[in-house]
Amino acid sequence: MKTVFARTPTLKDCPTHYCPGCGHGIAHRLIAETIDELDIHGRTIGIAPVGCAVLAYNYLDVDMVEVAHGRAPAVATGMKRTNPDKIIFSYQGDGDLAAIGTGEIIHAAHRGEQITVIFINNAVFGMTGGQMAPTTMLGQVTATTQQGRDAINEGYPLQVSELLALLPGAIYVERCALSSPAQIRKAKKAIKHAFELQVSGAQGLSLVELLSSCPVYWRMTPVKAMEWIEKEMTKVFPLGQLKNVTCAP
Repeated sequence: MKTVFARTPTLKDCPTHYCPGCGHGIAHRLIAETIDELDIHGRTIGIAPVGCAVLAYNYLDVDMVEVAHGRAPAVATGMKRTNPDKIIFSYQGDGDLAAIGTGEIIHAAHRGEQITVIFINNAVFGMTGGQMAPTTMLGQVTATTQQGRDAINEGYPLQVSELLALLPGAIYVERCALSSPAQIRKAKKAIKHAFELQVSGAQGLSLVELLSSCPVYWRMTPVKAMEWIEKEMTKVFPLGQLKNVTCAP
């Protein structure tokens, strides 16, 4: 009699290293659920970030590779072009994608690379001590903006999704939040659509930005951090689809 072994779900059953209230764990689960539902477990290759989620490969049971800080889109480009049958995604924080990796993500989108990008925006450098990030908001206190970010001294927060949506090679850009069950369900739908586009063979880059909490460096409780996303972050980073060329006009 033939023995059939059940496939292990993509999300590994292991202890987490993330701080209480951190959004990375939620994002990992949404990605894992999407991979399982689309039945692409054996075809998927992920790129882990440099940052708090540097150990993402400990939680996602798919082939993954660690790359230099900010270079995930460049590596994803090479991986997809040499393995067009694989589903390639990068998982990047704001320090990884919007700071040292700004040039990489802009040019990958401009070229229309057929990859999926999950962009975690918590408006701060979490791994290195809570310094100001490109996405830190005006007035936000960080380790390097003790009086709050000031436009004259530190410039304005970088709105990555709006920037990428202008490029013809980006076919799908949506910003969601991980701040409530309702918002998490919307985030799951967006992530799944982004992966579906690549599975279908659609030519172009898809990016889903997720507003995520960092209670430790926001100096808030997990509950207050979730409320802060909804009350403050969404003013600077409005939720919703910024681009979806797959939709009828």
